[in-house]
Amino acid sequence: MDSPVPAKPQAAPAAGPYRVTLLPSGWQFDAPADVPILLAAQAAGIKLPSLCRNGTCRACLCQARTGGAGAPVTYRIEWPGLSRDEKADGWLLPCCAYAGHDLVIDAPDAVRAAL
Repeated sequence: MDSPVPAKPQAAPAAGPYRVTLLPSGWQFDAPADVPILLAAQAAGIKLPSLCRNGTCRACLCQARTGGAGAPVTYRIEWPGLSRDEKADGWLLPCCAYAGHDLVIDAPDAVRAAL
């Protein structure tokens, strides 16, 4: 009797890109799951406020509109400069946050980058 051939592990499908919508402008851009939201916005010609780009200065702080729930983002640093309560209320730091789902973000200071 032949022994069964073990199944090869399947690679997980690549996640994203996710659609990010900025309010109040309504501007949209795609954010790949492996690119910080700030850099994805810049690649789309949109400038968000930023200084340190590592989550400590909070210049880029904005809030996701997710019905009061935490923003569907991940961080690859241990301390992204947000309290647990701020995260639970949907606050995020686009300089070091990675989209995990489509997002709607309050970003009143966003501007179109000059071409």
